[in-house]
Amino acid sequence: MFSGDAAHSIRCGRVDRGPYHGGVTSQPDDTRTTKRVLLAAPRGYCAGVDRAVVAVEKALDLYGPPVYVRKEIVHNKYVVQTLQKRGAIFVDETVEVPEGKTVIFSAHGVAPVVHEEAAARQLKTIDATCPLVTKVHHEAKRFAATDYDILLIGHEGHEEVIGTSGEAPEHVHIVDGPDDVPNVTVRDPEKVVWLSQTTLSVDETMETVRRLRERFPHLQDPPSDDICYATQNRQAAVKKLAPEADLMLVVGSRNSSNSVRLVEVAIEHGAKDGHLVDFADEIDEAWLEGVDAVGVSSGASVPEVLVRDVLRWLAERGYGEVQEVTTAEESLTFALPRDLRSDLKAAGLPTTGTSDHAWTI
Repeated sequence: MFSGDAAHSIRCGRVDRGPYHGGVTSQPDDTRTTKRVLLAAPRGYCAGVDRAVVAVEKALDLYGPPVYVRKEIVHNKYVVQTLQKRGAIFVDETVEVPEGKTVIFSAHGVAPVVHEEAAARQLKTIDATCPLVTKVHHEAKRFAATDYDILLIGHEGHEEVIGTSGEAPEHVHIVDGPDDVPNVTVRDPEKVVWLSQTTLSVDETMETVRRLRERFPHLQDPPSDDICYATQNRQAAVKKLAPEADLMLVVGSRNSSNSVRLVEVAIEHGAKDGHLVDFADEIDEAWLEGVDAVGVSSGASVPEVLVRDVLRWLAERGYGEVQEVTTAEESLTFALPRDLRSDLKAAGLPTTGTSDHAWTI
């Protein structure tokens, strides 16, 4: 069992659609039901996602629809569909945005060439790149300027990896996990540094680094952690509860790297089964056969309302006791993009706020 401050029990029953505040009261062991939910905390929206979603919401309020967004603002189906209903238009490439219109760049970041394309089309740009992704961009530029080979650990084709590698394409080599290490070649083994996508599995990334260092003993570490605080915190909470989970449910979309990683982490650390779902109605009741403890978490781009729907679905099937497993507290926030803040201030509108969909406990 969990001990200390890592665990609380609450009697949840049906979860209504009002904000779930997690009113926590300990339950004596003799009142505890067999079926229970282990609810990971922290989970859901991170500071970078909230900033990006708020940027779109405020841009729609300020400029009026349509507002164009290059790629999905964050990798979550519900968020994208909700913003589309409000007037956001999501496009794959900048050329799809009519000249002179407003375009928002997603939280995953873009390569410099995308900024150049936008300028050529006289687009008003709002860069909603997560500041922690921007940090990795700056690191890539810094090491490229001193002629390092940059080993970028990440998933080939992921938008964040495309954006980061675009900062120094002649210096960046993408390393897609430990098995890709034998394929890496560098010009000078004594001038090599590794950077990473911010949403990777911590354990897998460290294994990739270990294998890289076996080949390149002089491999330099990044100045600070590239895997973001939210990714690490959500994985730590899942690791804590996984050994007691017969089933792990992670709320998140399939194109969300950090959500996919949470399922993998749960299985690797003891959960007997695990699934990724966008919505509660995607849960298969057959998964519950023989299950006493269900672990629940959500990716960093997932609004809390979707987690509440899963808790309600489980409660209706007898999993009414929710035991929260907390491994960290989060309070980080990011300011909105500078150009958007300036326009909001000029219009006399608030320059801060939380996403309409970022319900938290």
